[in-house]
Amino acid sequence: MKTLAAWRSLLERLLEGITIILMVGLAAVVVVAIVYRTAGSALSWYDEVASVQLAWLTYYAAALAAMKRAHISVPGFVTGLKPRFRVPLAVASRVIVMGFFLLLAWQGYDVLMVLAGDTLISLPEISTQFTQSVIPIGAILFVLAELFNLPIVLREARGLEDTPA
Repeated sequence: MKTLAAWRSLLERLLEGITIILMVGLAAVVVVAIVYRTAGSALSWYDEVASVQLAWLTYYAAALAAMKRAHISVPGFVTGLKPRFRVPLAVASRVIVMGFFLLLAWQGYDVLMVLAGDTLISLPEISTQFTQSVIPIGAILFVLAELFNLPIVLREARGLEDTPA
């Protein structure tokens, strides 16, 4: 179990670092674009790059939120059930969530194949496959977060005290 906790902690720190870098990068691009626009010389690539950065931030931050179990949920509903229903409901909910994100990863990969050869309009040296790779990567990171949290969720569903994974 200590190895699982170490891997979980490593993934959480990695997602925190990526999220911070993406937030700072997005803020920097927005500030630079504002300065250029104020000076009367708008950047042609700003809108496209900021949109991609926001999408990346959304996917990585969603995986981080999943890792921290901070997504919207109704824990009172599960804990209010009789113990015999808690574990099956907890497992079913995780299977549904992970199934959705596995489907998203698969379809995201298909999208990447369709985009082969496409580039950003304002920055033709950047591949659209690269910018959209966040879809399958973010989905797999979300699934990993759910898998790392599964022991905690099952322990809570059984009514056992929450101990570090």
